[in-house]
Amino acid sequence: MENVILVIHLFLALAIIGLVLLQRSEGGGLGIGGGGGMGGLATAKGTANLLTRATGLCAFAFFCTSLILGILAGQSSQPVGLLESLEQNEPLPIETLEVQPEEPEAPAEPPEVPVAN
Repeated sequence: MENVILVIHLFLALAIIGLVLLQRSEGGGLGIGGGGGMGGLATAKGTANLLTRATGLCAFAFFCTSLILGILAGQSSQPVGLLESLEQNEPLPIETLEVQPEEPEAPAEPPEVPVAN
């Protein structure tokens, strides 16, 4: 279930990016077409309303999927704090490494060094 919502979340993010890039900015930006917008299929005002509403709906759905994913992530993990683990006499989840310094071994024979003539 979490994977399905995550995929929907990803598609919504890509849709929002595409819808924002299609909208006409004040300076012209990346708007499609000359004056008609959407290749002349609708008026400029109607296209702007359609893109604005579609962006708003995608943003709302993106917000909802974000909340759902956050709730699912919170339910699947049970964090244990330091004080709770001490009260329950459970071992801490932190692994401790015991490092003992090793003394270097003396070489059995001295290294052979070539003698220059």
